[in-house]
Amino acid sequence: MKNLAGLMKQASQMQAKMEEMQAGLATLEIEGAAGAGMVSVTLTGKGDLKRIRIDPKLADPAEMEMLEDLIIAAHAEARRHLEVRTGAEMEKVTGGLNLPAGMKLPF
Repeated sequence: MKNLAGLMKQASQMQAKMEEMQAGLATLEIEGAAGAGMVSVTLTGKGDLKRIRIDPKLADPAEMEMLEDLIIAAHAEARRHLEVRTGAEMEKVTGGLNLPAGMKLPF
């Protein structure tokens, strides 16, 4: 039983670290850019789109389709950056243990 108590304590500590990491990610801002920086987007740590910056040179109505495509590409890049950062932070907390997303510890 001593080992079980130790395991539960470790699980509780891991959950506290995961909650701390998630709180830190909530304040995180990640930027993605496309078109040589002419369009950039900023996402929150939860993946919500917070800000878009568009170079005024792109405001030509004839270029709107390209502008829309660049916004989508910049958003996708920011999401990839966020996933990499989130994965790295999760690995720090779990020590490489692959846990399903949203898993609460202790069980």
